[in-house]
Order: sequence, then C-alpha cells, then structure tokens
Amino acid sequence: MSETSVFRAEAPANAAGTRKVLVWDAPVRVFHWLLVACFAGAYITAESERWRLVHVTLGYTMGGLVAFRVLWGLAGTRYARFSNFVRGPAAVARYLRSIVRGEPEHHTGHNPAGALAILALLGLAVAITASGWATFNDVGGKWLEEFHEVAANLMLAVVGAHIAGAVVSSWLHRENLIGAMIDGRKQVRPEEGVRSAWRTVAALMLVVVLGFWWMQWQAAPAGGAASDRPVAAAKAKNHDRGHD
Repeated sequence: MSETSVFRAEAPANAAGTRKVLVWDAPVRVFHWLLVACFAGAYITAESERWRLVHVTLGYTMGGLVAFRVLWGLAGTRYARFSNFVRGPAAVARYLRSIVRGEPEHHTGHNPAGALAILALLGLAVAITASGWATFNDVGGKWLEEFHEVAANLMLAVVGAHIAGAVVSSWLHRENLIGAMIDGRKQVRPEEGVRSAWRTVAALMLVVVLGFWWMQWQAAPAGGAASDRPVAAAKAKNHDRGHD
C-alpha cells in the first residue's frame, strides 16, 4: 500500500498539532543497538587471539542481524521499510540544499542523507562478515584479510559520520534523534505514527541472538581461553602458520 507522506518532507518537529508518537518499532531499535554492540565488540577484539571466539561470534551475529534487517526492510512497519526512506540522488541533493539554506526538510523517518549512511553500513557489514568468514576458514588468501580490515575501518568511519549526522540533525530539527532510537517516539502529527511496536518480533530476535551466543560459548572447551573453540583453535593455528 502506498504512503502519501513517503516522498515528501513531513511537518517540522514541535509544530502545532504534533505530539510524541511511536515511529520506530521495537525490531528496528533492537537491531540498531545490537548492531552497534556487535560492531564495537568485534572491532575491539579484532587483534586479540584470546578473544577470537568473541570476535568471530559477534561478526557472525552482525551478518545475521543484517539479514533480518533486509527482510524487515521489505515487510516491516512504515518507517522500517526501505521504500519509505531510500531515495535517489535528486532527493539527497534537495535535502542537503535545504540544510545549507537553513530550512532543513523534516522527515519523520530517515532523511535521504541518513539513508545513504544506513545502506552503506548494511553493505559494509555484509562485506565484513563474508570476508571475515573467508579469512577465518583460510579462503581467499592475504588480500581478503586486508580487505576485511579495510572494510572494518571504513565502517568505523561511516559510523562516525552517521553519529555526527544524527547530532547535527538533532540540533537543526530540535529533536533528540538518539533518544528516539531508544524509546521509538518522535514529535510528529499523530497520523504519522505507527500502530504497533511489534515487541514480539524484537523479543524473538533477541532470543535468537542470545541463543546463538550461548551455543558458541558452549562450543568452547571448559577452562580454555576464548580462542580455544573447537575448529576455531585449529583454524587459528593454521592462520598463524600462514603468517610465519
């Protein structure tokens, strides 16, 4: 079903007739913060043999989260769908011009510039997961390992730009975008909100992620280091020999 507000800027925040309503459903918010945690944890543990299991587990989780987000971007609620916020170059340029003029377009969902960052993050997460799996399994050689590192650093840069954009947009629109990704609510017209938070889907996603983490932990030998996972330990040794 088409949405009449998909291809236009909505009423600015704090305008007459607006109030705090639900915009971001629970699956989008849980996905967002799980992806943040997984990328941060995987990046921090990237150079540690002791935390190899944690690094690999978080990387695979990140790939699974992206798969879920793609599905939810096709079948999710109004502002979760890609059709709501993915725009062409003209829309992005128009939005950026509105910022330069000091009259920024307001979008209830993601703005066109922010959508670019989101697509870049999803694409990079896929590249990182795939290259990480190949490197872990000694497929592809040294160049793929280097690609994995470059992709991770590029994603870190995009994350930084995304955070900066959220801060700037919050200031320009006088709304707390980071807070909105926590409670799901924004100051908009009541009819712009979504009907359901879909908490059951978010809870199921969290259960699946925690279950996967538990399985990974159970696969590690009791009393062993975090890198001593069955198969993982053998792969780590083979990987290390390749660098000697």
